[in-house]
Amino acid sequence: MKVADLFKHRGESNSKQHSEFMQWMTPTVREYWGEIVNKANNRHLFTRLRDFHAPAVNDEVEAPQPQAIELKPEAQKLYNELQAKLGEVIHIGAWFDVSQERINQFGQVTEDMQWIHTDPERAATDSPFKTTVAHGFLTLALLPKLTDSVDPDNNLFPTAKMIVNIGLNQVRFPYPIKAGSRVRAVSTLAKVTPIRKGLEIEREIKVEIEGVRRPGAVVTSVIQLHF
Repeated sequence: MKVADLFKHRGESNSKQHSEFMQWMTPTVREYWGEIVNKANNRHLFTRLRDFHAPAVNDEVEAPQPQAIELKPEAQKLYNELQAKLGEVIHIGAWFDVSQERINQFGQVTEDMQWIHTDPERAATDSPFKTTVAHGFLTLALLPKLTDSVDPDNNLFPTAKMIVNIGLNQVRFPYPIKAGSRVRAVSTLAKVTPIRKGLEIEREIKVEIEGVRRPGAVVTSVIQLHF
């Protein structure tokens, strides 16, 4: 049997193969084996030789157990309160006007001046909506306002020192928000997870349009509360 075959067809036990390998060697080769293994211990090139020489102690390696997170008292109290509210609506914002002026301002800032957003006369004839509509990203940009996340007098999580926006897991725009519409956000608590600095919260936020059955946006928002 070739040496390469021995490495390729390792069996269930490294120690058993090592014994068979030593028996296969001639006395002269066996004499140099120890020196080869010593070099393998210090050279990345001979990693397989080193692993073959060392007898297996335990083939199964236990995965490291995650360390328990110890929350600050104020974070633990809020966590307990929120756990009891999973699946419930935790915030309904006030109605907010999406005017043509606001849409134009957003288009100027983002350099997205498409006529479907900024040209009411053309939209009245060429658009299937017969009016201009808000940018989808304008709707997303309004979420901090709609959810009162930037209102210091109406803070949903007043015990947190800082709220960090992590991002959005999912975004959909089921229905266009027409210029002149009023919208509001309805937030449902989806998940609360302890983290090293506090809590991570997932909310499903629906942007409702006044007088319209379908929402203008449905997003899964992820924020972190630091204590």
